[in-house]
Amino acid sequence: MSEYQNSPLEQQPVVRKPSLHTVSMTELYDMAFPPRSPVIEGLLYSGTYLFAGSPKIGKSFFMAQLGYHVATGTPLWDYPVRQGSVLYLALEDDYGRLQGRLNQMFGVEAVDGLHFATKARTLADGLNGQLEEFLQRHPDTRLIIVDTLQKVREAGSENYSYSMDYQNITALKQFSDRNNVAILVVHHTRKMEASDSFDMISGTNGLLGAADGAFILQKKKRTDPTATMQIVGRDQQDQELTLAFHQERCVWELTRAEKPIIKKTVEPFILKIAGFMSERSEWTGTASELIDLVPDIGMKANTLTRKLNVNVSSLFNDFGIVYIGNQRTSDRKTFTLLRKQEPEAGDGMTMNDD
Repeated sequence: MSEYQNSPLEQQPVVRKPSLHTVSMTELYDMAFPPRSPVIEGLLYSGTYLFAGSPKIGKSFFMAQLGYHVATGTPLWDYPVRQGSVLYLALEDDYGRLQGRLNQMFGVEAVDGLHFATKARTLADGLNGQLEEFLQRHPDTRLIIVDTLQKVREAGSENYSYSMDYQNITALKQFSDRNNVAILVVHHTRKMEASDSFDMISGTNGLLGAADGAFILQKKKRTDPTATMQIVGRDQQDQELTLAFHQERCVWELTRAEKPIIKKTVEPFILKIAGFMSERSEWTGTASELIDLVPDIGMKANTLTRKLNVNVSSLFNDFGIVYIGNQRTSDRKTFTLLRKQEPEAGDGMTMNDD
């Protein structure tokens, strides 16, 4: 008998670490995800973004302007806006200063959907919980502004590593992705010039690496009345805007866009479905049944289902049609199309089993 037999070492169970969860390309195409709707078409989408600029350049004025346009649903310059509630964490201000700034910008006509807070917890001390509570009270929220990042970082250190910067933005990104809202995080740029403007964001590359995109507001000289806003992101095209600051109203006005917004081409079958849904508010059935009703869709049933799955955002954003896929009964796989009804965050994320 081995001297090691029945020893504590030999009797220890083998602990297996969780296996890597994977999804095949086929399974991925059989999923339907919630639509990613623009907050400001061509400029700002759901996700987490940095908004960086040097101190006192006019970032907070633009944040108030942005929040006002989203809360009222009025276009920002020539860009369409989807209306919704806004939470502005003005953590470097007090309510008196906010009141004066808003009055100078917009007069005394108030907006119920624009909410302010001058104090909040840090990311390490419960900020996400505070944001969750706000969303429960205001489920139509589209935009959260954090002004500034420094105020919600973990207190006690001025030296930040790549991993800490990445972790801070990732925490906000997970929240925005989970709740289908946009979070705009105000931050500073460093004084040192760089050939790439986004390298001027104060801190490490972990901030931009974790974010969905960034805006950089810059002036050649502090006294210049004009500034450039450079935009980069996962869901919008790279852009550079030239802005002029209106001294009396303290709002930013667009004077030039470097290039026009390129709209994605809508697939012909979506136009056919939009025409079909223009005569009804709701339809439920199988892909084969829809093809029978709209025969010029021109594809097989299984192809149509996958095409619908990957075009959820186009159906909703361009035509106001909500697609709820992969509903199973005992003998049928159906889906539902709803017209002019916005889905709750998290709806529609389903997957076929076969």
